[in-house]
Amino acid sequence: MGNSYAGQLKTTRFEEVLHNSIEASLRSNSLVPRPIFSQLYLEAERHLSALEGSSRVDHEEEEEEGDVGLEPNCPPNTYQMLPPPEGCCTTDGFCQAGKDLRLASLSSEPIDVPAGFLLVGAKSPSLPDHLLVCAVDKRFLPDDSGHNALLGFSGNCVGCGKKGFCYFTEFSNHINLKLTTQPKKQKHLKYYLVRSAQGALSKGPLICWKGSEFRGRQTPAGFCSGSLFPPLDSSGPLAASSSEPTPGANPSVLTGAQQAGPASDHPSLTAATGPSIFNGKDSPKHQPKSKLLATPRPSALGILTNSGPPKKRHKGWSPESPSATDGSYSQGGGNRAKCESASMSYMPQVGLVGPASVTFPVVASGEPVSVPDNLLKICKAKPVIFKGHGNFPYLCGNLNDVVVSPLLYTCYQNSQSISRAYEQYGASTIQPISEETQLLLTVYYLVQLAADQVPMMEDLEQIFLRSWRESHLTEIRQYQQAAPQPFPPVPGVVAPVTSAQLPWLAGLAASSCNDSVHIIECTYSLAEGLSEMFRLLVEGKLAKTNYVVIICACRNAAIDSCIAVTGKYQARILSESLLTPAEYQKEVNYELVTGKVDSLGAFFSTLCPEGDIDILLDKFHQENQGHISSSLTASSVTKSASLDVGGAPTCTSYTLEPHHIRPFQLAVAQKLLSHVCSIADSSTQNLDLGSFEKVDFLICIPPSEVTYQQTLFHVWHSGVLLELGLEKEHMTKQRVEQYVLKLDAEAQTKFKSFLQNSFQNPHTLFVLIHDHAHWDLVSSTVHNLYSQSDPSVGLVDRLLNCREVKEASNIVTLHVTSFPYALQTQHTLISPYNEIHWPASYNNGADLYPENKKYFGLSEFIESTLSGHSLPLLRYDSSFEAMVTVLGKRFPRLHSAVIRTFVLVQHYAAAMMAVSGLSQMKNCTSVETLEITQNLINSPKQCPCGHGLMVLLRVPCSPLAAVAYERLAHVRARLALEQHFEIILSNPSSGITVGKHFVKQLKMWKKIEDAEWRPQTYLELEGLPCILIFSGMDPHGESLPRSLRYCDLRLINSSCLVRTALEQELGLAAYFVSNQIPLEKGVCGEALESDTEKLSSTDSEDEELATEGSTAEKRSPVKRERPCSHDSTSSPLSSKASSSALCGESSAQPGGPSQGEQARTPQPCSPSEEGRAPGDKQRLRASQGPAVVHRHSPGPAPQPDSSLRTSQRSVQVSVTPSSSQLSSSGSSSSSTVPAAGTLVLQASRCSMTKACQQPPVVFLPKLVYDMVTSTDSSGLPKAASLLPSHSVMWASSFRPLLSKTMTSTEQSLYYRQWTVPRPSHMDYGNRAEGRVDSFHPRRLLLSGPPQIGKTGAYLQFLSILSRMLIRLTEVDVYDEEEININLREESEWHYLQLSDPWPDLELFKTLPFDYIIHDPKYEDASLICSHHQAIKTEDRGPSRRPEDLYLRRQTARMRLSKYAAYNTYHHCEQCHQYMGFHPRYQLYESTLHAFAFSYSMLGEEIQLHFIIPKSKEHHFVFSQPGGQLESMRLPLVTDKSHEYIKSPTFTPTTGRHEHGLFNLYHAMDGASHLHVLVVKEYEMAIYKKYWPNHIMLVLPSIFNSAGVGAAHFLIKELSYHNLELERSRQEELGIKPQDIWPFIVISDDSCVMWNVVDIDCGGERSSREFSWSERNVSLKYIMQHIEASPNITHYALIGMRKWSSKTASGEVREPFSRCHVHDFIVLNVDLTQNVQYNQNRFLCDDVDFNLRVQSAGLLLCRFNRFSVMKKQIAVGGHRSFHITSKVADNPMTIVPAQYICAPDSKHTFLAAPAQLLLEKFLQHHSHHFFPLSLKNHGHPVLLVDCYLNLGSQISVCYVSSRPHSLNISCSDFMFSGLLLYLCDSFVGASFLKKFHFLKDATLCVICQDRNSLRQTVVRLELEDEWQFRLRDEFQTANAKEDRPLFFLTGRHI
Repeated sequence: MGNSYAGQLKTTRFEEVLHNSIEASLRSNSLVPRPIFSQLYLEAERHLSALEGSSRVDHEEEEEEGDVGLEPNCPPNTYQMLPPPEGCCTTDGFCQAGKDLRLASLSSEPIDVPAGFLLVGAKSPSLPDHLLVCAVDKRFLPDDSGHNALLGFSGNCVGCGKKGFCYFTEFSNHINLKLTTQPKKQKHLKYYLVRSAQGALSKGPLICWKGSEFRGRQTPAGFCSGSLFPPLDSSGPLAASSSEPTPGANPSVLTGAQQAGPASDHPSLTAATGPSIFNGKDSPKHQPKSKLLATPRPSALGILTNSGPPKKRHKGWSPESPSATDGSYSQGGGNRAKCESASMSYMPQVGLVGPASVTFPVVASGEPVSVPDNLLKICKAKPVIFKGHGNFPYLCGNLNDVVVSPLLYTCYQNSQSISRAYEQYGASTIQPISEETQLLLTVYYLVQLAADQVPMMEDLEQIFLRSWRESHLTEIRQYQQAAPQPFPPVPGVVAPVTSAQLPWLAGLAASSCNDSVHIIECTYSLAEGLSEMFRLLVEGKLAKTNYVVIICACRNAAIDSCIAVTGKYQARILSESLLTPAEYQKEVNYELVTGKVDSLGAFFSTLCPEGDIDILLDKFHQENQGHISSSLTASSVTKSASLDVGGAPTCTSYTLEPHHIRPFQLAVAQKLLSHVCSIADSSTQNLDLGSFEKVDFLICIPPSEVTYQQTLFHVWHSGVLLELGLEKEHMTKQRVEQYVLKLDAEAQTKFKSFLQNSFQNPHTLFVLIHDHAHWDLVSSTVHNLYSQSDPSVGLVDRLLNCREVKEASNIVTLHVTSFPYALQTQHTLISPYNEIHWPASYNNGADLYPENKKYFGLSEFIESTLSGHSLPLLRYDSSFEAMVTVLGKRFPRLHSAVIRTFVLVQHYAAAMMAVSGLSQMKNCTSVETLEITQNLINSPKQCPCGHGLMVLLRVPCSPLAAVAYERLAHVRARLALEQHFEIILSNPSSGITVGKHFVKQLKMWKKIEDAEWRPQTYLELEGLPCILIFSGMDPHGESLPRSLRYCDLRLINSSCLVRTALEQELGLAAYFVSNQIPLEKGVCGEALESDTEKLSSTDSEDEELATEGSTAEKRSPVKRERPCSHDSTSSPLSSKASSSALCGESSAQPGGPSQGEQARTPQPCSPSEEGRAPGDKQRLRASQGPAVVHRHSPGPAPQPDSSLRTSQRSVQVSVTPSSSQLSSSGSSSSSTVPAAGTLVLQASRCSMTKACQQPPVVFLPKLVYDMVTSTDSSGLPKAASLLPSHSVMWASSFRPLLSKTMTSTEQSLYYRQWTVPRPSHMDYGNRAEGRVDSFHPRRLLLSGPPQIGKTGAYLQFLSILSRMLIRLTEVDVYDEEEININLREESEWHYLQLSDPWPDLELFKTLPFDYIIHDPKYEDASLICSHHQAIKTEDRGPSRRPEDLYLRRQTARMRLSKYAAYNTYHHCEQCHQYMGFHPRYQLYESTLHAFAFSYSMLGEEIQLHFIIPKSKEHHFVFSQPGGQLESMRLPLVTDKSHEYIKSPTFTPTTGRHEHGLFNLYHAMDGASHLHVLVVKEYEMAIYKKYWPNHIMLVLPSIFNSAGVGAAHFLIKELSYHNLELERSRQEELGIKPQDIWPFIVISDDSCVMWNVVDIDCGGERSSREFSWSERNVSLKYIMQHIEASPNITHYALIGMRKWSSKTASGEVREPFSRCHVHDFIVLNVDLTQNVQYNQNRFLCDDVDFNLRVQSAGLLLCRFNRFSVMKKQIAVGGHRSFHITSKVADNPMTIVPAQYICAPDSKHTFLAAPAQLLLEKFLQHHSHHFFPLSLKNHGHPVLLVDCYLNLGSQISVCYVSSRPHSLNISCSDFMFSGLLLYLCDSFVGASFLKKFHFLKDATLCVICQDRNSLRQTVVRLELEDEWQFRLRDEFQTANAKEDRPLFFLTGRHI
């Protein structure tokens, strides 16, 4: 037979596999034979997946290595290599002769290849990145089809040339492969090597060893043999691995070998071909890394395993055997189909292509098919028929008993459409996957599903995707790489699967699955196949069949197909999953109302061995009436009595936590704030934070009364209303309710008033918080069609997305949710930049925000199921599931939710009865339910106050919840347990109802006096023993108390799961555990030891199994039928353990890791330890742990918290260790236990002790459990890869998979790319697909895990936002008193009029000039003496350390007025245009102009540059033509206009591009003005970026390191030059030169506000008495007032006071002073033409200039009624000069004493200007030069022509050497020193001889170089009166190239 015709497997291979299977089944204990198909096609996948994502380790193939593939616990058979010959080379990549064999080295070398030989590449495990070149006889290599390779080997070494290797083992030794397994050519010879056109040797196609694909077969048409899935049609060859891309998938022209895909025994493939696509029920032990969802990888469905001869050591196999199946089936995967089908069908019937869930024919063809009448009755389930390809026939008859769904059809269609991502490769080359291949892959998929699994469309999509990608890998790569490929694709060489072959191949595939998949082939149409199927169903012949595949291949080019799900379990789940939540509720309601459920009750009564449960209950009730079970109630009664009598309860475990903000919440609040600020800072002007004065808010929540009350509680206790100033101190609850909106029928009215409020208060920023934002995303346009009954549906869209909210510029919307996925679609309104994700606790191992509590969420719950935790916190109840399955078959017409609810309620009822003494009822409940009930009832007895635990019973369907409540309440009443625990029925729409007895208890615990108080939130039920029946389809954000111990989610609707729904349910259990107590490894429930017989013997056996087995076995839910029962240990054992723990402290010594961990002390969080003596604590510690250690030394301990365990057991340490009842008081054990120990242990007994240490235990349905605990190859839980939400759908089936390594941000971007909203979604209409303009600018999204504290975070955000807004309107300004007030020269003469607006010129000239500096910033400056005065030292205030000068300067916080100057952070509507953020003025619209003028003092021409924005060009004059800058326009003195400011303002600035106050728009009150920023060249670009609409004057580059003196100097010289240019220009227009305005303003960049003092003389102008007040005015007002002064051109300098809150009336009594002016000066450049600023100065240059102006006889006038406020700016300015060493690696700090040194010394040179070093040195160390002057104010130092600051302890006297200058009279002075700084020719010997010096007075001469120093000494004849020494010469610590300054000091003779 062989390869004689197409479609037939090579018979020998088939027989071989069959032989293996028979042999294996004979050897196996199980009767089920090993499926042949699985061997042929599917084992490769298991093998591949076993190594998924791990390092590429070579594993022998299953049949070659036997047990290795099946039992991972067995070590592989190691292969012992022969030792290499002595002295030979053993280096990897070289042969034993030492020659290089690596392809990388030999690629360009000529290699001699004998005829008949081919070059191939061998893989060495030790060199994964290299191929070794070998020459092999091609007869021993396979042909195109992977066959006809001769056995054996013949090869040569291309390195050393050795020939004739006849054994591959010998050859592998020679080339140093160093293998650990048996060398095989099939395994290690990987690739053909080919030469490119350039002659380079490179890796070619894979060698196609047998078994790597379907057997090649010859087609009748003579096609060469090929693979089943050819590249042009379907899923052809598989990729080798990501690191070894397959170069070509078609027959190689050069080698003649067709590469049909790698075999499973290729290690590179093993690591890469992909995760298992089988979603079976394996335990994580078999494939921790290989799960369903990983990055797109090839489908291995078409792979054959390499068979090899039959092996004797093969183990048996059965579908149930976890060791066999689990390896190839990914855990729990099948449970997802139902969710997918549900999610795809969950659409409102609007704008859909086809119906979502239909029970009528979809497409008709031919004869109708009649559905048999009693189908449901016979089959026990409704078959679900999925329409596949082609036409689907009509159905008629009993249509109620079948369900028809288009989901599979949609899945096929999606997979046919090629994603846009691949369109770039050209549609002509890349074809979609064929219909035949799709169907065949579907059959393969169904074949490998386990009996308890459900098919999922998403799994199928991924299979199709991988298959398609693999078949087109080569083409895709060819389009990606421009380089020529050695193997161009040859289309059409391989044969596709034809429709004729399809039924045969499908039948072959199904032959191995024990009839779980049945294939029906039709001749004419699907109708006959469907009829056949119904016939077989009715006849009962499909009892074992889960899936029926009907194929009709009669049509010419196409096929018709459909798939019917007939398995009872699968059909039930799939049919229920097709119901929408509304339909589900309706169905359940119908079943309850019509009494269909009564049959269930009748059935239950037959199960009970004693007869009906109700009869038993009544009997029990009658027996116990009157003497209620004392053993149960005595303790609680006596407790409550003792409490009433004794007063204070004795339980220390119950503590109410104070409300405080945790570090995480603060971090999130700050992130929110920074996002809001970034919206405001962006150039879009969507939010103007500067215009808001306060914050208001509204929190919108779902219509849940508990959530509403909970939110009110948070708002009330956070204090946010008081902080925002919205409410006064004594606010009522009604006031708080205004800020929380429940989205129910009444919401619209409240929301309208919110909108109205926002409209009326434009200066209030309203934050609209949408909490639980994933709820109700229904579009308002369809909500009427969607749900007529519920008016709240679609409300979110109607309110939060209304036009008013979107357009209001003062409303910011914040969506808050734990499940943001539905808000992260292609059409979302929220920008990805506006998403805030809760930060991770750890980053690179560092704890980012240390907290005393650890969050325990979904991922931690999943981790608890992995090894290392003996008892997982996530569990399922196998006996419950088994019962549900049985009942599901018995009652096919009942919805499984109804069955599950009734079974669970029955279990709880039986458990209550068992605990109450009816021990025979234990068999009617499950171990899990018994544990829960026992702990619930017994926990209050363990606490002196009666604190108990909460059990959450989640019943989503409200009618079922009511049934459960009634039944449980009835059972509780009959058992007389009403006082023991409460049963609470919670409904979202109603509040909590708690019985009076329990309310009384709660009030007592909480110390509440209010008689009317009732609990309104679940948090207030803290410590109450209760069952909380939590109903409602979705939780709405309700928080649960710490006393929650069990979260019973066994009833959640597991049939329609999406990610949001699943995570939302599991979020109920999210919890904060104390960080200080290490969470015990064996986290479990508190099984009390009081009832020894509570568990059956199987449970203890189970426990032993879990203990003795390997870790992996423990994790397997298959091995562990009852995973939840391990917390039960037998009583004698625990007694023994506890007695040893209590009596001997020696047992606490750690004996192993688990012991040490358990013996660690719980830190202060355990309330029972607080206040104990050290010895008592020690005793307690001694009792924590050994109890666990004795039992479970082999593995991690399963007990929960050992300290609690021990404390519970302590009571049992009595004479009879097996006592089964707890004594009520514990007195029986007191004799054997030390008293102190008893106290401690009693205190820790309370169930609340455990509350802060351990999260609750969660019970899940098995389906959900499997889905949550199975992970994909990246470790991502499978549940995370589900459809994210009901309201969205996948954009394409061609999408990559999520990965565990993705951050929240990356997940968001993933969903934004790959999901689209359904038509019912509120974002559906937002169609701008990711364009920026589709995002709403003021919308943010905060996402974080459930119950983590998001409410606290956003309330904190509101607080800090409010504080920031207030802070934005405030500024820190310097607030310092003027200095040296007591030294002011008091003149007898005053102005006559206090209220004179301007100075009188003639009177003003007669005023004396006040030389003394009063500006507080010069507190440390030298005092200037103006006449002979005896200044006492104490007259000067205490001097501050120079480094403290900035730090300690006093500031005051001032509210910004509307006339303030602003920095770059201010945005408002008015100053858009001014700032240049305006459409008319683009940022780049400014021009650079050079402006040159000559200056004789510098001896060169100065070239400046102006940057002039287009909008400011009108201020300048340009030459015509040419456009050269000629001058800056100046107004006339005679102009009286009030529309503009005449004086141009110059602001020198450095380092303050962001913080400088250059926005003078508001300060100038909108008046036109000319403002020029003076910047250094290197800062030009950054200033231009931040201030695009400002004129810049750029200083020449030589001034880059200069100080402020250079800027002032150039401003003044430029202005004078410009004045002359303007005079000459306007003179031509007939204007007199003296009429041109000569003033400029030089302003600091920190002037923020200006004030004016108003004087009130009481009507008498000449009165000396007056009152005054200060107010804020605009700079425009001040400038226009000054510019309007009469005779203004006679003043040289005009200034104003610096503001101070301490200003005395004496300082403003005189309206004008003749004194120093600073900070903001109006300078007359005409009068001061000959007075220059010193361009070298860094410090005090304004004082120096003031003195020069005064000595030149010019007037300085200070307007005392005006003041300027200066803002404290912490960056830039003079602080930007740092003095550092020129030696780069010298870390030492430089002190001022090091600023000078001796010439020619080896002193460290400094990187700073010489002038700065000089000024700093003199400021701090001038007493070294002038020792006599220190604190000698009567004998100042004489300064000639220049003021230098010599420090506050030395006084100076300033004189000018210029002729006709005004100097003070110095005849009375005896000077203690003389300082000559760069003195010019005006200083002569005769000039100096006028002054008198003390004996030993000192002289300091400073010059530019040593030569001029000597010349100066000679010229001034200094040696006549001064004595000089060589060692008295110094220089600044500069290198020669930095031009140091030189000093010479001398002593007066």
